[in-house]
Amino acid sequence: MSECQNCHVCDDADKTLRDFICGLNNVETSEHRVESQKNKCKFGKDGVCCKLCANGPCRITPKSPRGICGADADTIVARNFLRAVAAGTACYVHVVETTARNLKALGENKKPIKGMYTLNKLANMFKIDEKDDHKKAVMIADRVLSDLYKPRFEKAELVSEIAYAPRLKKWQELNILPGGAKSEVFDAIVKTSTNLNSDPVDMTVNCLTLGISTGLYGLTLTNLLNDVILGEPVIRQANVGFKVVDPDYINIMITGHQHSVIEHLQERLIDEDITKKAQAIGAKGFKLVGCTCVGQDLQLRGEHYKEVFSGHAGNNFTSEALIATGGIDLIMSEFNCTLPGIEPIAEEFEVKMICVDDVAKKKNADFIKYSYEERENITDSIIEEALKSYENRRKDVTINIPKDHGYDDVVTGVSEKSLKDFLGGTWKPLVDLIASGKIKGVAGVVGCSNLTAKGHDVFTVELTKELIKRNIIVLSAGCSSGGLENVGLMSPSAADLAGDSLKEVCKSLGIPPVLNFGPCLAIGRLEIVATELAEYLGIDIPQLPLVLSAPQWLEEQALADGAFGLSLGLPLHLAISPFIDGSAVVSKLLKEDLTDITGGKLIIEEDVIKAADKLEREIIDRREKLGLN
Repeated sequence: MSECQNCHVCDDADKTLRDFICGLNNVETSEHRVESQKNKCKFGKDGVCCKLCANGPCRITPKSPRGICGADADTIVARNFLRAVAAGTACYVHVVETTARNLKALGENKKPIKGMYTLNKLANMFKIDEKDDHKKAVMIADRVLSDLYKPRFEKAELVSEIAYAPRLKKWQELNILPGGAKSEVFDAIVKTSTNLNSDPVDMTVNCLTLGISTGLYGLTLTNLLNDVILGEPVIRQANVGFKVVDPDYINIMITGHQHSVIEHLQERLIDEDITKKAQAIGAKGFKLVGCTCVGQDLQLRGEHYKEVFSGHAGNNFTSEALIATGGIDLIMSEFNCTLPGIEPIAEEFEVKMICVDDVAKKKNADFIKYSYEERENITDSIIEEALKSYENRRKDVTINIPKDHGYDDVVTGVSEKSLKDFLGGTWKPLVDLIASGKIKGVAGVVGCSNLTAKGHDVFTVELTKELIKRNIIVLSAGCSSGGLENVGLMSPSAADLAGDSLKEVCKSLGIPPVLNFGPCLAIGRLEIVATELAEYLGIDIPQLPLVLSAPQWLEEQALADGAFGLSLGLPLHLAISPFIDGSAVVSKLLKEDLTDITGGKLIIEEDVIKAADKLEREIIDRREKLGLN
C-alpha cells in the first residue's frame, strides 16, 4: 500500500489513472475500499472454513482438526476449490452456449457471415460436409450445443476433434475426459455438497476435467464461433486509455464477455438515420467504449469496426474511474467484471444502466432480456435510452477526461491466425528464434487484475517487465492486457525495456515484446498457438519452453482457466494462493505430484523477482531437455 498526498488508495501500475482517482471528490472506487478490507480472514485464505451446513461455519485449527461432521482440512479445502472451479467453468459454459445459439440463429436467418476462414476451419475440424455456408453455420452450432447438453456419462465428442492428439491420449489414460460440460458442472456441485465426497485427491483431479471443458469449449470454441459471427482479428495499431473517450459523441460503455450479443447494436449505431438522431441533439454520433473483456474482444476485431468503436479504455478496476470522467452516457452490461461499485458512481453522474443478460443484472439497471429474435427491438430501446441519457445529463455533468491517459500505438488484433500470417504463414521463424536463443522462451501472462497483489496491475506489470528483460517474450490475454497496454508495454517502444536479443527481434519486426491477444477468452488462442508449435516440432505441449502466469487472478473463472493450463501440462504461477494452503494433500498434489500426472505444476510466489526466477528456470529446463542450451 502506498500513499499519495490527496488520498489513501491502493498502488496502481498506471500512475496517470491513480492520480485521477486521487483527485476525485466524493467518489469512492474499489481502490479506495482496499484499505478498509485489508485485514483478511486467515481461515478463508487457507480454505479451511466450511459453511455448507447449519452445524457451521466450522474452522479447522490445530486444536480443532475436524469439523463437527468429521471433515478434515484436506476435504474442506478440496471441496471449496472444486466448487470454485465448477462455478468458473459454469460462467464460461454460459458464454459459449450464448455464442453458439447466436451463430445458429445467424445461419437460420441467413445473415452475413464475416469469418469465412474460421467457418470452413470448424467445418473441417468437425467433419461437416455441407456446401451451403449458412447450413454449415447451423450444423457447427448444433454440434457445439449437442456436446454441451450431453449427460456426464456420455463423453463430449468434440474434445477429440479439438484437442492435440498427445494431450488427448494423456487425458484418456488419466480418465479425465469430460462428458457434457453442463452436466460436469452440475455433478461437481453435487460432489461438493454436505456429507458426500470426502476424497481430496478425487475432487482435485475433478478440477482438471472441468478445466478441459473450460478450455476447449468456453475458451477455444467461443473465440472461433465469435470469429465466424464478427470477423477474424487483424493485427493493427489502436488507441487505448481514457483518451479514447470523445465527449462530442454519445458514448456507450460496454462491459462483459459476450461479444456476439452486441453485434447488432454495433452495426446499427453507424446507420445514417441513427447518426442523424444523435446529431439532432448536438452529438456527432454514437461510439462504443470498451471496458473489461468485451471491450478487449471488440478491440481484437477492431479492424472491422473502426467507425463505431472508439477504443479500449481499461480493465475491470478502471471502469469506476472511467464513469467518473463524466464522458460515459450509458452502460450496457451482459456478463461479469461489471463491478457493483459502478452503481453509485453511475447514479452520481446520471449514467443510464441497461443489462441484457440476467446473470449480470445490476440493481439499478433496467433489464432487457437479449434474444436474437428480438435484437432489433432491443437495439432500438438501447439507442433511445442513450439519446435520452445524453440529452438529460450533459447539461448537469462536468466532463473531465485526462487526455494524457493511454497510448495511440498499441499493437492489437493478435490471434493464432494473424500472428502466423505475420510470420509468413508458418511458425518456423518463431521456432528458429527460440532455437537460436534470441527468444529464450514464451510466457503467457494472463487473466484478471486484482488489487491485493501489490495493487492494481502492479504485479502483472512488474513481472512482465522482468520477463522481457530476460529475453522471454510475453503473450497476454484478459484484464492483464488492459493493464499492460495502458502503461505502454504493448507499444513498439517497449522494445527498449527488453533484453538485448529480444529487443533486436522486436525492433527488426516492429513489434512490442508483449503481444496482446485480447480478452480472457483468448487464453484459448494461446492454447491453439501452443498446440500448433508443439505439432510443428513433433512434441507434446509440456515439452515447450512455455510457462503461464496469472499473477493477479481474481475470479472463479480464473481458477477454471488455471485448471485448463494444468491439464495441458504447463507450469502455472499465481501471486496469491487459490485458498488451498490449509491442505497439505491438495497443495502437494498441485505443486509437486501433478508434474508426474499431466506435466503441469502450480507455482505460488508473491515476490516478483523470485517468480521470474522460477518461471525462467522452467523455461531453461525445457530448453535443456530439447537440446537447445
